[in-house]
Amino acid sequence: MRGKPFAITLDVGSSLANKTGAWRVDRPVYVERLAPCGNACPAGEDVQGWLFLAEAGDLEGAWRRIMEVNPLPGVMGRACFRTCETACNRAQIDEAVGINAVERHLADVALTAGWTVPVSEPTRPERVLVVGAGPAGLSAAYQLRRRGYQVTICDAAERPGGMLRYGIPAYRLPREVVDAEVARIVAMGCELQLNHRVQDLAAEMEEGGYDACFVAVGAERGRNPEIPAGDASRVVDAVTVLHGLGDDEPVALGRRVVVYGGGDTAIDAARSAQRLGATEAILVYRRTRDKMPAHEEEVEDALAEGVQMRWLSTVAGVEGEQLQIEQMALDANGQLVGTGVFEALPADALVLALGQEADLSLLDHADGVVAAQGLIEVDDRGRTGRAGIYAGGDATEGNRTVTQAVGDGRRAAEAIDAYLRGAEPPVDEQRPLATFDRLNPWYYDDAPRMVRPRLEAARRTTSFDEVVGGLTDDEAGFESRRCLSCGNCFSCDNCFGVCPDNAVRKLEGGGYEIDLDYCKGCGLCVAECPCGAIDLVPERR
Repeated sequence: MRGKPFAITLDVGSSLANKTGAWRVDRPVYVERLAPCGNACPAGEDVQGWLFLAEAGDLEGAWRRIMEVNPLPGVMGRACFRTCETACNRAQIDEAVGINAVERHLADVALTAGWTVPVSEPTRPERVLVVGAGPAGLSAAYQLRRRGYQVTICDAAERPGGMLRYGIPAYRLPREVVDAEVARIVAMGCELQLNHRVQDLAAEMEEGGYDACFVAVGAERGRNPEIPAGDASRVVDAVTVLHGLGDDEPVALGRRVVVYGGGDTAIDAARSAQRLGATEAILVYRRTRDKMPAHEEEVEDALAEGVQMRWLSTVAGVEGEQLQIEQMALDANGQLVGTGVFEALPADALVLALGQEADLSLLDHADGVVAAQGLIEVDDRGRTGRAGIYAGGDATEGNRTVTQAVGDGRRAAEAIDAYLRGAEPPVDEQRPLATFDRLNPWYYDDAPRMVRPRLEAARRTTSFDEVVGGLTDDEAGFESRRCLSCGNCFSCDNCFGVCPDNAVRKLEGGGYEIDLDYCKGCGLCVAECPCGAIDLVPERR
């Protein structure tokens, strides 16, 4: 005999009558993975974190998140070569997020609003010397001052900024941006001594009573290729040309200028020569275009401005007003060889851009500090072989970029802080990488990247006005929203909506938790998480 039918009194859509958690063999776990943009940033920025704040409209919060590791966002938003964007997962959907453009916008808003960074730590008794007011030195000084240390920055130049001022032309990095961001660091209480070349580091530290030092002298000398030149006055290195621009004392180059080299400095020298009045700027490079170390965007800008390129060519000598150019070729093994074919190339000046090196004579009496082939030997925290002396930036081995220099300064400052406190330096957090295969890209709309305005090519060569412009507030907000939040929950409610057991609970203040009484480990939340922020792991028994 059949029993009487019974009524289900639960609300429609509810499954809470049955605690299905007992069925579970796997459980979902919310994870925080390292976004590839942040992983690729040599400065160590939490790119995804500040993009999230910028997307929410908290521009000051986003800027302050950047400032935790990078005190020069206005510089970085112009001079960084954007390894974060190269790594961006969004590039596999349409185009990488314009991270650099948003960073620049935040920095420009901060400079207009006058935002500052307070020093909340009490002043400590220890004194730290920073040698060099370039990006590495400024970064270290900033981080040390934030921690309460008394910091003195010494620089041999008349103005601060190092290669920011004396190596990057104003059309890429306006001087007022450099001045403003340096002034903000100095205003925190750092002492800045200009026209002060440190000749003997050991003596400087002893006489000044310094407890630690960070050496960031930069690569300020051009390498001499020993080209036979009968009239040496017609030959000048690119560092001298760019340094003259930084001091508002431009070098007279003439109407026809040849630049020898293939890096970013060579490109900057050729583009600057045009702005100084050259009617022809010719870049001579011994290899092919695809082997040029210069960044592609810089090469394209130079070509758009009329810089002529002579690939597979080398300068063999200088005779009066003529350069002797030898044509090069690649042999069957792909090796570069001279062809013995020469031609005369008239030139008013030859600018050498064949690499730079640091003057490390200040270390001659610093026992324990090892320098080889023009570089100071350091570990991954900037520690030299002598306790209390650290180094970073272009004077050490590594990628010679502004971003790398800022990261070097921060890591060294953390190590100096630990040294002066008698502790071990912090260990960088290790998190698994949020790879593209974990994402559900079809959840994201197509969104074309915002394009920064650029000065017309015809107007560029008549002044040092900035070539690349910035985004508007709306454009920066839109660009921030293009971030996929790879590997980290952004409270989209997908897991909450798709769970068949109502096992996902919203937390006050954002985020979710799993009610394990009801979660049966079906994995639907994991499969449908847009950003790959949930893992399915074996249940512990």
